[in-house]
Amino acid sequence: MGEEDIIKKVFLLSMLKKEEGESLSQVLIGLVNTGMFDKKEGRKVMKELIDEQYIVNEELSMKGVIIAKNAEIEFTLE
Repeated sequence: MGEEDIIKKVFLLSMLKKEEGESLSQVLIGLVNTGMFDKKEGRKVMKELIDEQYIVNEELSMKGVIIAKNAEIEFTLE
């Protein structure tokens, strides 16, 4: 798994865990603030996720939910 795949999974997981009413832009800014990536790279990742239909209308698609839930399991420490 490459770095870009991990970043996409973290972005999708952040979307899954976002607060009610929190926008896609707010999720992006939150990840930028953690140092996950800079704003330019974050926008690129966000655009790719939208283009690949993991995110539709600022919400996770079913495909996005599945990847995010798998990422949650994958990133959980036992």
